[in-house]
This record gives sequence, structure tokens and C-alpha cells, in this order.
Amino acid sequence: METPIILDIEASGFGSGSYPIEIGVAMPDGALHVWLIKPMEDWTHWQESAESVHGISRDQLLAEGQCSRLVADELNELLEGKTVYSDGWGVDRTWLALMFYEAHVLQGFKLDSIYGLLTESELDRWGEQRDEVLRLTGMVPHRAGTDALVIQQTFIHIKNPAIKLSDANCIKITNHTKKV
Repeated sequence: METPIILDIEASGFGSGSYPIEIGVAMPDGALHVWLIKPMEDWTHWQESAESVHGISRDQLLAEGQCSRLVADELNELLEGKTVYSDGWGVDRTWLALMFYEAHVLQGFKLDSIYGLLTESELDRWGEQRDEVLRLTGMVPHRAGTDALVIQQTFIHIKNPAIKLSDANCIKITNHTKKV
């Protein structure tokens, strides 16, 4: 079984007008890459209800976020020519396309749904297996990096329950945010 590359996005809100604010990518080798994205001038939509879920403030993005162009270039360098998977393909695809469009960069990788890699019985067990991964690892959801890792670990666990879940302490995290 090949471990898929997982991408997850946190956003400024839940609907129309929202934009990506954090991207996390879990690689097959255990590397985890995370970017905070500085909002572009015309990205003004902000929902307090979304902030209460992910815990990222707009002020934090303005201070620590990277420009969309840099994030797009670094994602392309990391993922060039690969297929990357998401559990929220519909919204993640839209937010990713917006960021690449606004950055004037062509996306050099494909984003697909993780659910296409699962059998019907695996799909039926996805939610309970995800909860089990959260319980066993102690990871807290709703940050892009953590969510990418949880999705990846759920996939591994559902495909082969005998494989020990990765210890979160063994993950190599590359945080691409500005240091302030």
C-alpha cells in the first residue's frame, strides 16, 4: 500500500467569499509542511465562527503569513507532477484554485478526493476510524497540518489496521510561516 500525499486547507469562512488561510501537506515519509497565508488586499471576508474553529486570527495571518505567490511556488516545488489527496476536495479545490489564480501561478500538481482510494466498506468505516486515530494519537483537529496528518493516518489505519499509527512526536514539521 502506497501512502498518499494529503493536503488540507483552513479558510477565512465557510461559504462564498472565503479564501485559504492555512495549508498543510502530509508527505509519505512523515514530513509535514504548513503555511499560513497572508490575505491579499481584496480578501476581506472573515467569519468569527470559522476563527473559533481553527483558532487563527486575521492579525496572526497579517503578521506571520506568507504571500500567496511564495506559497504557490513552494507547493509546486514540493508537489510537482504528483497527485495529492484531500477529504474536502470540493472546497479545498476551490480555495487552492483561488490562491494559485490570485498568485498568477499555474498549479503543477493534481488534487483529488481521498475517498476515491477507498472501497465502499472502507468509506462506511471512515468516520469511526478517524475518531479512533484522534483518540489514539491525541491530535487535535482543525489546523491544516494536523488535519492532513489525521487524514493520512486514517487512510493507513483503515487500509491496514495492523500498522502502528505514527507517533506525533516522530513527525518532522516544516513550518513555512514568517518568524516574528
